[in-house]
Amino acid sequence: MAGGAVDDPEADPKAPPQSVAVLSGIAVVGLLIWLGISNKWSLVLVAGLLISVFLHELGHFATAGWAGMKRTQFFMGFGPKIWSTHRNGVEYGVRALPLGAFVRIVGMNNLDPVEPGDEDVSYSSKPYRWRLLVITAGSLMHIMIAVVIMMFVYTVGGRFEDTGTVKVFAVTEDSPAARAGIGLGDEILSVNGTKLTSDNDLRTTIRSLQAGDAAAIVFKENGPGDDGSNTTVNVVLAPHPTDTTPSIGYLGVGTDSYGRNKLGLISASSHVASDLWHGMGSTISGIGTVINPANQWTQLTDKNADPMKRPTTVVGITKVAGDIGNRDGLYGVLEVLASINVFVGLFNLLPLLPFDGGHAAIATYERIRSRKNRSYRADVEKMWPVTVVVLTLLLFLTFTGLYLDITRPF
Repeated sequence: MAGGAVDDPEADPKAPPQSVAVLSGIAVVGLLIWLGISNKWSLVLVAGLLISVFLHELGHFATAGWAGMKRTQFFMGFGPKIWSTHRNGVEYGVRALPLGAFVRIVGMNNLDPVEPGDEDVSYSSKPYRWRLLVITAGSLMHIMIAVVIMMFVYTVGGRFEDTGTVKVFAVTEDSPAARAGIGLGDEILSVNGTKLTSDNDLRTTIRSLQAGDAAAIVFKENGPGDDGSNTTVNVVLAPHPTDTTPSIGYLGVGTDSYGRNKLGLISASSHVASDLWHGMGSTISGIGTVINPANQWTQLTDKNADPMKRPTTVVGITKVAGDIGNRDGLYGVLEVLASINVFVGLFNLLPLLPFDGGHAAIATYERIRSRKNRSYRADVEKMWPVTVVVLTLLLFLTFTGLYLDITRPF
């Protein structure tokens, strides 16, 4: 979030001693070490999230500087202060709880008094276009992060798509395929002269034949020790062991035609734009579902509720990322990180405080109410009841997600 007035714990006589902050920091480091030992891909995701949070605040910080606004603090984390330093009038530092970050910009609203001499460098004194840019810069940074990640994955690792190649990932023991010598990693090229371009082609072709029919199958051997040559075998199909369709043929292989396909810059740019657009649409729809209190209650009370509609926290996301990383490596984890950045970027634009979108809505309302010779400033204190409701819903959402992540892991 872009902070307004932020209390300094060290200025509060009741603030916890420095030792508490240090112990909290040590505990956090210990948790990160434990996470890395448990699953390195989960740690990679958490590191990516921390970098994303830093870049979010950097977006606010940098654009505020360009707009001539005074910035006084840039902190990673909340809670007790662990370390800080001052440079050019700005305090940079780290706090104990890695639950976010904040930038303090002078004069964010009427509840943030501006000291004498700072009137011309306050947030509220700047034109609407600058205030809107500064307050939305964090979300814009998340979208930029997602674009950069997706471009890297698509050009270096490859976009996960239909490759046109039918690869074998499973062979049933003592099946017609196993007896014919078809093994894991082999590519099935054709059946009875019909070229295959997807696993659905293979499924359709085999299902069109009956048990006892002979199928001429051409496949490329890609298993360990194979030379990659094409082999043609005549396979007699067996009766299907589970499908009740009369006399349907059965080969006994599991295939998949999806995989990573490296793209050039132009093709990658086109796919990133398309995938990002569709992803944003799905995210907006998903946000509406997830924040709905009725959906949260259903998730808590119905064990058979759709898991795709449940809220989740970093606990659940790191578990999912760990599983994806074990299966798909770095590129899969990076795609999860890109998706999270899109979600956070859009979620943070909700036109309610304390989201950045709430500040943007206030700036827009002030612009509409202002006249040529009179600037209107909204009374943020009047919005506090709505803000309390929003914070309550956020807490309920967080605890619901945490409870489900612990008791009903993905």
